[in-house]
Amino acid sequence: MQTNFSLTQLADPKLAEAEGILRKCVHCGFCTATCPTYVTLGNELDSPRGRIYLIKDMLENGRAADEEVVTHIDRCLSCLACTTTCPSGVDYMHLVDHARAHIEKTYRRPLADRLMRALLAFVLPFPRRLRLALQLAPLGRLLMPVFRASKALRPLAAMLDLAPKRLPDARREDVRPSGPPKGRVALLKGCAQTVLDPGINAAAQRLLTRFGIEVVTVEGEGCCGSLTHHMGREEAALDFARRNIDAWCREIEARGLDAILITTSGCGTTIKDYAHMLRQDAAYAEKAAKVAALARDITEYLAVLDLPELPQRPLTVAYHAACSLQHGQKITAIPKQVLQRAGFRVREPAASHLCCGSAGTYNILQPEIAGQLKERKLRSLAALKPDVIVAGNIGCLTQIGSGTQTPVLHSVELLDWAYGGETPVKLRDL
Repeated sequence: MQTNFSLTQLADPKLAEAEGILRKCVHCGFCTATCPTYVTLGNELDSPRGRIYLIKDMLENGRAADEEVVTHIDRCLSCLACTTTCPSGVDYMHLVDHARAHIEKTYRRPLADRLMRALLAFVLPFPRRLRLALQLAPLGRLLMPVFRASKALRPLAAMLDLAPKRLPDARREDVRPSGPPKGRVALLKGCAQTVLDPGINAAAQRLLTRFGIEVVTVEGEGCCGSLTHHMGREEAALDFARRNIDAWCREIEARGLDAILITTSGCGTTIKDYAHMLRQDAAYAEKAAKVAALARDITEYLAVLDLPELPQRPLTVAYHAACSLQHGQKITAIPKQVLQRAGFRVREPAASHLCCGSAGTYNILQPEIAGQLKERKLRSLAALKPDVIVAGNIGCLTQIGSGTQTPVLHSVELLDWAYGGETPVKLRDL
């Protein structure tokens, strides 16, 4: 793609990076076939190629974002299916991240939208606040007819639809390898997952400990910054990243870590990108690169442990490939292989590259599109007639679980069970 940025504009490193990304696009349109919003809405401006044109025009002319740009960028899930498809290697992820930050700085959203985004940024990254908000959800449900009737308030209805009717009890595993540890890892606590399903990390810790790995949770770490990052709140996201980097680097220097393990793939994609996010921060660039190099999805690490191969179980597992795992981190075969090694019959639905509609806060801020994507995903999963559905991301688990009676679990919960753990609660009636 030909660009016309001035030398003055290109003196800005962020604009120079965006210009380099734009120039790689050759308008081929391969991305349109795998873009969930284009497939759903049929609008060229809701495809990666269309958004690239909008971003180019906005940045090249040095103008503030307008309503049209915001509408179509907001509809982007950041599922990154387009980057998997693109033959030219267009780095769409960092381009749309730049566009979102530009929108946040230059566009004044309608009041209801501003308040909703501020609420999400204030609550979701902080476990205590999120727990309190979910405890108050029954009161909010009394106003559901009002929320559903107003387009401006519909995100509140979507948020309440996703809120669990009952919060699981917080779980803290205090287990250690019986002998000398074979490795030492940090397990990300994060934010939303610790409230919505603390059993995931508990299962991961039990499983790893059973195979001789010392698992630590590092004091001072928390939200990875992904939730605010994808809302264009760049500085807030970087603050979260710096806090985590400081915490993990203290642990690395004190006792060492073989890896930083993540059970939420959306967080993993962001943490693996810390080096890029903080590349211009002289105080953090080197530390960010060290942390990013140690970051591993839980299934990546389990594959290296070479767990024993088990006899096949009479249980059909439908594997949902989270976008952040298959497109963001390019991890496709490993999660299925680990499950198959543990004796599970693994099936994957048709059009597995298409997003379930969760995408962080997307299913709250864009409930209509997210709902259509969820229904399509549920149909494709149901066609497999599974006994259980598994995924590696809490957002996907929540989104899919809100629309099916089939048990929905994190893959590590199945693996913990297969290798000696208790039967997961959701499977005890099977």
